[in-house]
Amino acid sequence: MCIYAYLYPSLLTAVGKDRQEEDMSRQAMQEEGRCNCLALRQAARYLTASYDQVLGESGLRTMQFSILYKLGARGPQTIGELSAIMAMDRTTLARNLKPLEREDLVRVRSGADRRHRQVELTPSGRKKWESAFPHWQKAQKQFESRFGVARAKQLRGTLRAVLGSGLDPWGHGEKLVVPTVRL
Repeated sequence: MCIYAYLYPSLLTAVGKDRQEEDMSRQAMQEEGRCNCLALRQAARYLTASYDQVLGESGLRTMQFSILYKLGARGPQTIGELSAIMAMDRTTLARNLKPLEREDLVRVRSGADRRHRQVELTPSGRKKWESAFPHWQKAQKQFESRFGVARAKQLRGTLRAVLGSGLDPWGHGEKLVVPTVRL
């Protein structure tokens, strides 16, 4: 150890912290790009913005269309069922349902208790979903024409496998509804 370490111990601590920060920065640079969550969220934001751009012509955003689509295809659902189908926590789903309810596109009916409230499409919600559907198809075709139909099919399969990985992201112990649809 040098004499400065005895005379100026705070200097040694500062140098140690600088080295620690350098080591952390070096490790971060090596790990950059390996975060599964970040890569997925970046792609999701990118694709969502593209779909929003096309669906915007219908007056809906991607998430709103997705909710109407699930209700149109499956019929009325409880909040818990719909949150599992959408892979969303109930609070986020409730926040996304409010504007749809205000616009009379969905109806939320009370059940025996809060967990059993039912969500259903209204007649105007069904019309909105049906009129937005061609815009969604256009967004699908745009993506698949650039990314590739086979790769898009493989991507959907991979993403559905992520949903079936057994994680419990909201800590409710609920099982997600992993779609078993034609890819």
